[in-house]
Amino acid sequence: MQDSRGQFQKPLNRRRFLQAAGMLSAMGLVRGTTAWADDTITLPFENGERPLIKYPQKRPLIRLTSRPPQLETPFSVFNESVITPNDAFFVRYHLTLSPPSSEQLENFRLQVKGKVKTPTDFSVADLKSQFEPVELVAVNQCSGNSRGFFQPRIPGGQSGNGAMGNARWKGVRLKDVLNKCGVAEGAKQVTFNGMDKPLLPQTPDFIKALDIDQALDGEVMLAYEMNGEELPWLNGYPLRLVVPGHFGTYWVKHLNEITVIDETFNGFWMTPAYRIPDNSCACVEPGATPKKTVPITRFNVRSFITSLSDGSQLKSNQATTVKGIAFDGGYGIQEVLFSEDGGRNWREADLGKDLGKYSFREWTIPFTPKRTGNFELKVKATNRIGQSQPIEPLWNPAGYMRNVIETVKVVAS
Repeated sequence: MQDSRGQFQKPLNRRRFLQAAGMLSAMGLVRGTTAWADDTITLPFENGERPLIKYPQKRPLIRLTSRPPQLETPFSVFNESVITPNDAFFVRYHLTLSPPSSEQLENFRLQVKGKVKTPTDFSVADLKSQFEPVELVAVNQCSGNSRGFFQPRIPGGQSGNGAMGNARWKGVRLKDVLNKCGVAEGAKQVTFNGMDKPLLPQTPDFIKALDIDQALDGEVMLAYEMNGEELPWLNGYPLRLVVPGHFGTYWVKHLNEITVIDETFNGFWMTPAYRIPDNSCACVEPGATPKKTVPITRFNVRSFITSLSDGSQLKSNQATTVKGIAFDGGYGIQEVLFSEDGGRNWREADLGKDLGKYSFREWTIPFTPKRTGNFELKVKATNRIGQSQPIEPLWNPAGYMRNVIETVKVVAS
């Protein structure tokens, strides 16, 4: 198998995974130390200098924190392919004892319990043999993707635009697993817990919840493969929740516990964490406190130019193809518009292959600078229900859901 750069890749198997996990443990990754520092990168906001770090199973990624590991994808990766390679996919953890060690994963079982008629535990082999496999191309995006651009600044991980990725996920429907166990009458929500743990007992365990109707909608997946290989350790091996169209906070990694409950779950990571203002824009005036909040759920519309970056040099009167990506929370991208004059005039871009309503959608458009000098390129997308992007960035106190019309400034000579 070849990766997106044409390099030969051996298929990952359990033995190779455990060897890689053991190497990471030996290097002390779970204790907060890291491996090979290749270079640095400066993200385009205040205090934006970051190291590029190479972990096993990963190419050099932008490190935000080492304990737990938080790694951002360099933005140039998104111009390589509409599918984000496993070795470039971003990493986000909340709890210090993350990821779990190879010893913890050796005898992995998924427990399904609570308000079910037949509480059951499954190995990954059980899931593969007892349920129909399904595949889905879907974007996973951190709720705080692009937080570093917020003004006024907001505490939290100061990421650029690289805390996102698009992959082909393979697994089984959560609906099928729950139906096999028999959801009891009166079930209201389902909670999900993974094997990552807090260092201190008073730190809340990372548990998320979905309403029972969503858990049974047939789209939520228990994924064991990513882009045709077993999940990388840092992306949830051996099993993770995939909640298409929803922010990554719901995509619980190393998933080993599913509990059906007959009440609304109010654990810390649902309340008060991961909340947004309860209005149509999920926004308030900068510095204000929202009067009411709700849990963050679906993506809003986003689009990016990937083939050019700020300061790119072009030749006047020479044609180039501008390329990028667009996506939303599952309605699908209807239109992408491009402006070469700072938003005064817009042209419609060509949309690439449709890999599904939850995927990145590639777009392209020809652009010929007709003069020398500076150009302000902008891109905005609209989905199939008419949602688009704001001209000015919206603000909320958690730094979530940034989706402003993006701008790239280039020079023609």
